Formats: sequence, structure tokens, C-alpha cells
Amino acid sequence: MSSPLNIHAIGLALPRLDGPAKVTGAAPYAYEHVVEHPAYLFPVQASIARGRVVAIDTSAAAAVPGVLDVMTHENAPRLASDGDLELWVLQSDQVFYRGQFVAAVTAESPETARHAAGLVRVDYAQERHDVVLNADSDELYVPGMLTVGEPTDSDDGDLDAGLAAAEIVVDQTYTTPMEHNNPMEPHAVIAAWHGTGEDARLTIYCGSQGVSWMQAELATMFGLEPSRIRMVSPYVGGGFGSKAFVHPDTVLAALAAQRSGGRPVKLALTRQQMFAIVGYRTSTIQRVQLGADRDGRLTAIAHEVVQLTSRFKEWVEQTALSTRTMYAAPNRRTKHRVARLDLPQPTIMRAPGECPGMFATEVAMDELAVACGLDPIELRIRNEPDLDPDTGLPFSGRHVVECYREGARRFGWEGRDPTPRVRREHGWLVGTGMAASTYPAVRMAGSAASIRFGADGCYVVQIAAADIGTGTWTTLTQVAADALAVPVTSIDLRIGDTALPPGSAAGRSSGMASWGSTIVAAACAFRDAYGTDPPVDAEAQAPMPDHPEAERYAAHSFGAQFAEVRVHADTGEIRVSRMLGVFDAGRIVNPRTARSQFVGGMTMGISMALHENSRARPAVRPRRQPGLRRVPHRRERRHRRDRRRLDRRTRPASQGAGCAWHR
Repeated sequence: MSSPLNIHAIGLALPRLDGPAKVTGAAPYAYEHVVEHPAYLFPVQASIARGRVVAIDTSAAAAVPGVLDVMTHENAPRLASDGDLELWVLQSDQVFYRGQFVAAVTAESPETARHAAGLVRVDYAQERHDVVLNADSDELYVPGMLTVGEPTDSDDGDLDAGLAAAEIVVDQTYTTPMEHNNPMEPHAVIAAWHGTGEDARLTIYCGSQGVSWMQAELATMFGLEPSRIRMVSPYVGGGFGSKAFVHPDTVLAALAAQRSGGRPVKLALTRQQMFAIVGYRTSTIQRVQLGADRDGRLTAIAHEVVQLTSRFKEWVEQTALSTRTMYAAPNRRTKHRVARLDLPQPTIMRAPGECPGMFATEVAMDELAVACGLDPIELRIRNEPDLDPDTGLPFSGRHVVECYREGARRFGWEGRDPTPRVRREHGWLVGTGMAASTYPAVRMAGSAASIRFGADGCYVVQIAAADIGTGTWTTLTQVAADALAVPVTSIDLRIGDTALPPGSAAGRSSGMASWGSTIVAAACAFRDAYGTDPPVDAEAQAPMPDHPEAERYAAHSFGAQFAEVRVHADTGEIRVSRMLGVFDAGRIVNPRTARSQFVGGMTMGISMALHENSRARPAVRPRRQPGLRRVPHRRERRHRRDRRRLDRRTRPASQGAGCAWHR
């Protein structure tokens, strides 16, 4: 197979190719696809945390003019599989969590459906419930494996001996709250059935991070061959993990469409409904123990995590996973313990596990720096590993020390006074800090790409990838242009549809590595078959290539971030006046889109630290969504314009920058 990759587009800071369509409103999001004669759906949600539905009175709702159907567990179509209880929508009277769908109204207008849904009366038999994470619970259990497939626990060396030998020990417990996914585009779906019986086909328009994954999930739930389900999602208004999998809203819409007499059914969740239906980051209780000698060299690291999952489906985040890799120590231990609670199902939220886990590890490292009397950067450099501490493999590239030093130079770190409450400016206490960041470089299997030469001289490149706002449409076009040795304007990229060759999901920053290598393989196959002067309609397809050499290395992105924070001495108001990040994420395909990812991650970090704190209380109260005053605004972001990257090539494969996380 030839290798036609000719670098000319990769590395250019091209503006996003889908930008004009989005800002002019020409790009159709999930709810905006044009379908003929749609009906509208609005759900009824459970008001208890655990129990059973004993009676439902739908008469008032059914009597509202314009109401077409009221669906409950008593009359909903039967699903083919009960293997995923999160998606077992309206199949029984059991209530697993507050906010679960217990009924739904289909009507001629969304206003009518919402009004009628409010008239449905539901009686419950409540059961004792538990919604509070407790590290002392007798019901904590050891999961078989982390959700990402890594071992639940790790134990290297002799931790107790390492701590006993340490001259300085930090032993702290850190907690992080639940944080809910709230992408700019709320979750919405259009479901339409075509044909009946063995000829039945289902079309779903939705915002999806992985249409091929969702197609497979729905095929299982409805007992259909995947080829009889088409998922359409060309544009996605953000996801942060919440649109990687099928959620109950998609199943509900498909069930309602089975009862709609052939009419498409449209459902758009409200912001309030999203807090119960589309997932969240689990809360955590994390104990971190660090042992070190007087020079700050680690003798032991322990990271023990308690986190939650729902009672009906397991979700185990890899919270301590980064601790296994980040710093060198001869004695290391990580543990994950899980509590089953009567709450909705947690799911992916940007850098799941790594984000809260790195927070705890990095704060503990800062505590150790104080205890040792060392600069936080110097402490981290002294504990920099030569090989991956977890696997013993060499790193494909690890330039985090360069990130520390370049960041310190640009930030003005030298000469800072680390003493608290020393620096005052016009009534504000001013402090500075830094932290390291890391995220694994991952490729996900299951992608294929096709390339066809069109009569207009353009190459139609097709893969069921997803652009969730990260710039994938643009960067994959750049990769395709270089792989075919043609201008970017000669590439017609098509994504987000299961009618195309399959694609893995946009998750764990794996998109560019997975889809990009697949497109390069398809370009190689195309050029091998047709050369540089192909006939019209010439076409070639290839799966994602194997990369056995990658197994010989530990691949991660790294970074260092610096912040200046001001706290008003009288009012306690907090302002993040300055931030800087320096990142090592391999060769950057598009500096503009990569910068947006880094800026977005840092902004999200501010929001997590200062604003986000979803709470589950034993007493039932309505969830409140944040107003605009509770998100980072210009005053908090005005000085955060300096982002730097190290454009370092890594061996042997590509990697992503989307979740290079920080605290």
C-alpha cells in the first residue's frame, strides 16, 4: 500500500468549514430537520426516587383538543431486550429514580403536548431510597472492571512500607460534586417508522457523538437488524459525552412513533429534564496519600476513590487512572469502590474520571510542595518518570517538563511569593498556582471510510464520524486533502449518518486518531487502485488500519496550567484574572481548532471550580438549572488569552487534544 500523505494542509489554522452554515442558521440541528406532518411529544416524569406506579389517570390529558395519544407502561409497545434497564422505557411500573419517564403525551403541537402532560395524575407506592454518597457505607462494592476496560485496582510495591519510610506524608480527602452535561443544543430527537412487520425501518434524527454506536444500541432494544435503523446527525451542538450513547428520550420518541399512525414524532427535552435523563459526572470522595523524603522525592502514592452508580446499571469511572501514570514512585496503589444509589444513570462528561481524579492528585502534590518547602514545579520535575509507572512502557512522547518551564517563563512564575494573603491590590487578595494535566491518547476500533471521485473533480470522503463542535469537519478535511495530495477545496467530507461507512464515537479524544488514520488508509487504497488520474465514480474503501507498533508505547497528552486568582478581602468575590496553559498533544492538525479546545477546557475548569455543584437531597425538591449569572462570563475570562502548545511529533500514532484536562 502506498503512502500518499503529502503535508500541506495539516498544520494550517483554517477557519471551521461548517462555521458559515452554523452562524447563518443553515445547519440543521436535531430538532430542525424537515419532516412531513410531525407530531410532538412531551414526557411525564416520576416525582419519587424509588418505588412503583400504582395508578395513572390519563383521562384529563386525553380529553385536551389536539392530543393524539397518551402512552404509559400499560399501553406502550414492547421492547425486545431488557438488557439495559436505562433504556427499558415504559416497560414496567418500577421507578428507579426521580425524573424517570412514567408517561408521555403526543399532540398536534408542542404546547398542547406539554399542557396535557401536566394533567396526567400518577399515584406511587414509595420505597426507601438512598441518594447520598457516603464513604462509610456498608454497601460499597468492588466493581469487576472500570468502564474503560482497565483494572479496578492497582498495587505495586509495598505501600505501607513506602509510607512508613517517608519523612513527609500528605494524607487528605477531597470531594467533587455531581456535574451535569448541558451542551448548548439540548437533547432532541425526531423518530419516524417506515413500513410494518419485517419491513419496518426506523429513522432517527438526533444529536449524536456516535451514530454507529447508537444504531447498534437501538437495534438491540427494538429487535431489528442494524441496517434497518438509520441515524442522522450531521451537526451536533455540543455533547461533552452526553450524546455518546442512547438515552431514554430517544427510545421514548421511537415508541411514540410506533403509535402515531406513521407520523414522525419530535421530542425536545427541556433544560430541567436533561438533569434526569442524559447523564452527569458522578460525585467522588477521594483519599490521596503521598509519602516523600525531605527532598520531595516520592516514596509512595495511594489514591482511593468512592463514587456512585445507579441502582439499575453500572457505571465505574476511571478516577484514579491518571495517578497510575503521572508521577514516579516505587510504591503505588489505586482503588475504586462504588455505591449503588437511587439516582439517574451517570455517563461520560468531558474527561470522565481523569478530570476529578487529576484534581485530587494535583491538589495533594501542592500540599506536598508546601510541606517540603519546594516550588510546586520543582516538586513535579523531581518526580518525573522515565517510563510509564503503570505499564513500564516508554512514552511515545512526554514533554510535560517543557510545558512546566515554558509556562513558568511566560506566566512570570519566577519570584512569586507563595505565602498566603501576602499580595494585596486595591482590596483584593491575589494568589497564583499551577497544575499538571494529562489525558490518554486513544484509538477506537470500528471505523471505515470510503472515497469516491466525482464528476465535479472533488473527492467525496465518507465516514460516520461526528463533529460535536470541536472542528472535526475541518480537521478531517485537512487530513483527507493531504492523504490524497489535493487542495482542501477538492474534498467533500460527509459525516454523521449511518448510511455512510461506520465510525467510532467522538469520545476520549479518540476522533482524529481513529477517523484520521482510517481516511488515510482509504486514500492509500484509492491511489493504489486508480493512481492520480482516476475515472469519474472511481471508489475505494478501507477499515481503520491496525497499528501494532503503538502497543509498544504509552501514549498520552500532557500540559501545564497557571492561574492568577483574586479574592475580595471584604466580600469574598472570586475572579480568575489570568490563566495560561501550555500543552503537549503531538502534531497539531489545526492550531485554531486546537486552541479552541484548550480554551474551552480551561473555561470549563473555571466553571467547575466556582459554579457547578449538582446535589441530590434525600428530600424531594425540583432541580434548579443555572442562570447565566452562574456561568463564567467575560469579567472572569478577560485576561485568559494566552495559550501555547508544543508542536511535538509523537511516535508512532496520532492523538487528540479535546480532553487534555487540568484542575
